[in-house]
Amino acid sequence: MAKTFTPLHDRILVRRIEEGETLRGGIIIPDSAKEKPQQGEVVSVGKGKSNDEGKVFPLDVKAGDQILFGKYSGTEIKLDGEEFLIMREEEVLGILK
Repeated sequence: MAKTFTPLHDRILVRRIEEGETLRGGIIIPDSAKEKPQQGEVVSVGKGKSNDEGKVFPLDVKAGDQILFGKYSGTEIKLDGEEFLIMREEEVLGILK
């Protein structure tokens, strides 16, 4: 990525991890019919969520973590021709180790 992007507050920037080409009964499924993967890699994270008193709580996820997220989570964006998701940390279902 030529530009650096830092999400604000409790948001994270995620790159989807594409699965291999799926074959079902010898038929190759076209990209338009495939479900988008629900697994991704965290590219960058915001500083954290703040409460009413202004205290900032750091996020549990960090750049480089592999995560699982819900099917309709996040907002799709394009940066330098590459597709990413921006989502809140609360939309993350878990961290893969």
